[in-house]
Amino acid sequence: MTATPTIRTILADDHDLVRSGLKLLLEMVEGLKVVYEARNGAELIESAQRLKPDLVVTDISMPDVDGLTALSQLRAMSPAPKVLVVSMHDSPDFIRRAVQLGAAGYVLKESSPLELEQAVGSVMRGHAYFSAQVSQKLLQAKERAPEELLTERQLEILLMIARGLATKEVAFKLGLSPKTVDVHRARIMERLGINDVAGLTLYCVRQGLIDPSRDVP
Repeated sequence: MTATPTIRTILADDHDLVRSGLKLLLEMVEGLKVVYEARNGAELIESAQRLKPDLVVTDISMPDVDGLTALSQLRAMSPAPKVLVVSMHDSPDFIRRAVQLGAAGYVLKESSPLELEQAVGSVMRGHAYFSAQVSQKLLQAKERAPEELLTERQLEILLMIARGLATKEVAFKLGLSPKTVDVHRARIMERLGINDVAGLTLYCVRQGLIDPSRDVP
């Protein structure tokens, strides 16, 4: 009898209790082995480059390097791992951005263990998987015809501004000039119909892009 191939998996979540629970559930999936637990996006990127896993199961809101930035780095790897997002955030814009950056599946943390197992199986077979709640959110958003998504660069800058970084700090982190950051910020505000930084922060909180208890100074 042929042994089931091992699904070498990296799990990333900054909450120890959540990560421990997810690890227990994931390792109930036949053939799956969690080979590394990352506590932030930087650890996720480093460990993925070093260990070259088959699967990454990750949250989006994490310190140091957020999950969206990590996704873009994972997508650039060769070979790129399959990525399943397990998050509390159900913003349609957020879900779409994660998929655009390479996530093959997206389930909410309130999903059942069975749904998590189904998501892993589907993603590893090369199919997309969205939990029932996520699918409903996307359907409702489509019916409401929401505004177009910000560009990847604009979303990066929006998140940094909302987390309290000054223009010069954003420019340094992204390798841009302060003037370029100011231009992006003006376009973001125009696109969202928001007139100040406080409004941008509130928008991010409402959309589930940042955690006000941790990300907002």
